[in-house]
Amino acid sequence: MSIRVLLADDQELVRAGFRIILQTDEAIEVVGEAGDGQSAVRLCEELQPDVICMDVQMPGMDGLEATRQIVARPDLAASVLVLTTFNRDDYLFTALQAGASGFLLKNSSPEELVNAVHVLARGDALLSPDVTRQVISRFSSGQDGVPMGGATTATGTAVDDLTEREREVLGLLAGGLSNAEIAGRLYLGEATVKTHVSKVLLKLGLRDRIQAVIFAYENGLAGR
Repeated sequence: MSIRVLLADDQELVRAGFRIILQTDEAIEVVGEAGDGQSAVRLCEELQPDVICMDVQMPGMDGLEATRQIVARPDLAASVLVLTTFNRDDYLFTALQAGASGFLLKNSSPEELVNAVHVLARGDALLSPDVTRQVISRFSSGQDGVPMGGATTATGTAVDDLTEREREVLGLLAGGLSNAEIAGRLYLGEATVKTHVSKVLLKLGLRDRIQAVIFAYENGLAGR
């Protein structure tokens, strides 16, 4: 079955460009387009897409509020890919709290956009390396009073349930490393690392690796 994608951006030319890029992949079908957040929510209800490519700045309801409403709805299963830029990283952190599953810079390559859609359609989360560095920098320095919310604060029991290896994996995950990079650092197979990541998320009650990054910084587990 094809991956059903909804495009949400107030610029028709941008949507057209994304549509052309995505439809070069036979596994992807663009099922609808929205020019504002309210339309994105409505079309998500009607079309039930697997992935929404969501712009942030749109008239009326913006992409952040639309993401928040979509993620909060149990009847909507779409994963949200937020398209962001370097100079508005405040949007990034608000979108993290809203529940977006992926972040990609608008100057990313066509191949990166197609890959991001596939990653989210599988139920995984994605942060581009550059965006990951933004997350780490902001959480490390506590700039501008950005709240650390978005992940559940640890209880002693939850953290204690992690094995030493799982703590290592979580620390490296918070450092922005991919599964392959963690595998190389710890001399493990990539499949083994993926299993450790899954166990960390399960034990801590986290949705995805993005929440794991937030969790690690909130609870002093980053860089261990």
